[in-house]
Amino acid sequence: MAPIIYCEKLVKRFGGFTAVRDLDLSLEPGTVLGFLGPNGAGKSTTIRMLLGLSRPSSGSVRLFGEDPLRNRAVRARVGYSPGELRLDERLTVAATLRSWTRLRGGVDEAYRDRLIERLGVQVDRHVRGLSTGNRRKLALVGALMSRPELVILDEPTNGLDPLVQDEFMAILEEVTATGTSVLLSSHILSEVERIADRVVVIRAGEVVADEPKDTLRRGAVQEYRAVFAGVLPDPSAVMALSGARSAEAWQPNELRIEWAGPPRDLLRLLAEYDLASLTAPEPNLETAFMSYYRTDGTRAAKEDVR
Repeated sequence: MAPIIYCEKLVKRFGGFTAVRDLDLSLEPGTVLGFLGPNGAGKSTTIRMLLGLSRPSSGSVRLFGEDPLRNRAVRARVGYSPGELRLDERLTVAATLRSWTRLRGGVDEAYRDRLIERLGVQVDRHVRGLSTGNRRKLALVGALMSRPELVILDEPTNGLDPLVQDEFMAILEEVTATGTSVLLSSHILSEVERIADRVVVIRAGEVVADEPKDTLRRGAVQEYRAVFAGVLPDPSAVMALSGARSAEAWQPNELRIEWAGPPRDLLRLLAEYDLASLTAPEPNLETAFMSYYRTDGTRAAKEDVR
């Protein structure tokens, strides 16, 4: 099947600043893509180009096989919760939802009402007085209420309390179980780890990682703590191994090692000594994300120096 989202060599410039550079991105039907990067990495700019809300400087975008700028009807197949939601401050929440329902068409009103109840949306409130979290809940109902084929979520739980965050993630799991595709951009990496099949990481507008979630997690730099009953290995011997990122003696009998990849070579070396214990945390997506940025940033700095 053709990808629901397909971007090739996508570029977006604002004057002399390049926000997105030669970005390739795809989303297969029925999958969940985690879209990660720090503030200013180009995530929201990319999403706006995907939806035809912003024109690329160069490159191509296809949404359901169509150019979203030429065929705006494809956007009716997408539920979108933007990072910054602009609302008509004169309306109540109920009036806002009625307006969205008329404009969108095809809304399952019973399902919409269940979403309102589950997320605790107060429909009698005026939009003007809503907190960030309550605006976010309203946006999520709007994104999901038509049961779209594709859901694009830009920082969807920003401002939500933990109980509502958890309820929303449960709703999203139910949605994806029916085959709905999702692009999830979030700073809360545990959310992405919970639901994503694949992860794309961007830095300064460029893709720096595009992996299945488990592959990215397994490739994370891990810190091993090795305690010995006798003499320590020389840290330089550890650093001679290809997976070593750092090695340092912290105590007379303790060695701390940052290691990437399978630890076979490291274990062979440590087994030559009187090893009392060896501990390492289970790698998670946050570890992978942060270690990849640290490693990639260091590499970029070295390249700049050269």
